Amino acid sequence: MTQAAERTYTAEEYLELEINSATRHEFGDGDIRPMTGGTPDHNDIAGNLLVLLKSALRGKPYRTFVADQRLWIPTRNIYTYPDVMVVPKPIQLQAGRKDTVTNPCFIAEVLSTSTKDYDRGDKFLAYRTMPTFQEYLLIDQYTIHIEHHVKTSPHQWLLSEYHAQDATLSCKSFDCQIKLSDLYEEIDLANIEW
Repeated sequence: MTQAAERTYTAEEYLELEINSATRHEFGDGDIRPMTGGTPDHNDIAGNLLVLLKSALRGKPYRTFVADQRLWIPTRNIYTYPDVMVVPKPIQLQAGRKDTVTNPCFIAEVLSTSTKDYDRGDKFLAYRTMPTFQEYLLIDQYTIHIEHHVKTSPHQWLLSEYHAQDATLSCKSFDCQIKLSDLYEEIDLANIEW
């Protein structure tokens, strides 16, 4: 017995389906994949980061987005929804679209068991093809651990890791200090390894 091949979609078909969908989906290589729901800790961490960034960037030439803002990676023809994204003004949109940005300088992903390998691997590789992209945070929701990647030259990235409650990381794309204690606020610390 043979199994029927899964259908592949064009980017145009994906975008049309996404407009009418009640849930968000990623698109890449003709595949449409549903975005999984987050845990309360995942949502709190992403929300905390959004508040910290919005406060630090108030009055500066940046826009900050969380989860529902679609990003197009043109060199890979990938559509995705980063957990948190900072885009310098003016926002650049995909040609012919009003809902899909193309010029982030900063992206953060809150890691989950099902997405951590993709976020660290193929997704980061795709993000790095965007010339405006300069900084990437990978935030573990199960333990205090941040991987902070900063672009130092066209083909070089510097990794710094943070895992102490009293640590502070400095964003390089814009002036912003993030205390890990603020980032992990409201997380049940009894279940977190310090």
